[in-house]
Amino acid sequence: MHGDHSRKVAGYFSRIVPWYDFLNHFLSLGQDFYWRRRLSSHIRLQNTSLVLDLATGTMDVAREILRGNPGSKVLALDFTRPMLVRGGKKLTRNFSGEFLGVQADARFLPLQDQSVDCASMAFGIRNIVPREQAYREILRVLKPGGRLCILEFGTGRKKIWKGLYNLYLFRMLPLIGRLVSRDREAYTYLANTIAGFPDEERLAMELVQAGFYRVFYYPLSSGIVFVHVALKPQRLCPR
Repeated sequence: MHGDHSRKVAGYFSRIVPWYDFLNHFLSLGQDFYWRRRLSSHIRLQNTSLVLDLATGTMDVAREILRGNPGSKVLALDFTRPMLVRGGKKLTRNFSGEFLGVQADARFLPLQDQSVDCASMAFGIRNIVPREQAYREILRVLKPGGRLCILEFGTGRKKIWKGLYNLYLFRMLPLIGRLVSRDREAYTYLANTIAGFPDEERLAMELVQAGFYRVFYYPLSSGIVFVHVALKPQRLCPR
């Protein structure tokens, strides 16, 4: 069942690859550049650090990480191969840093235990079912004390800008996405997953329950999105 969900989501994103970057920038009024910079500012690295960027899409977060940490190495994972191909072309043109795009499922990471210094994920955790399985895998591959940095939409159930954002999310966004990309389902899916996603407090609680600690979060753009940061303990308590 969960595998069917993953394939369905991958199908949505595969179909909109040619328009993905443009629509991200257009539909967010350019705020997505700022959001990703704020996310990457929480990634703490040394020169030889390895960063795991999950649900990397077309690698915009990977690009921010390499820009801010020129000596780092980024392993960019996504379940949708066409996204990786497009993102790899962008990074190959503009960066000399080390990165590798790999098609993989965040619930089954092809990595050794404690092999990653930091993990990031932008707008991806709400697409993973069940999320708990991804949390376990991220904890497994992070080194003790390693950070997980998440950028995700807040729940669409809270009124923002006196409900104007909510009207935009559920009415305008699917319409614009359909007109540009010719894909009705993909952007309706986007709005529905935002509406059905837990709020920031619940997401923070999920991270704590999964085994992370020192979890904190804060809103951007009036709570349209939130940055969450969590640490892997130096010692995991037995469950």
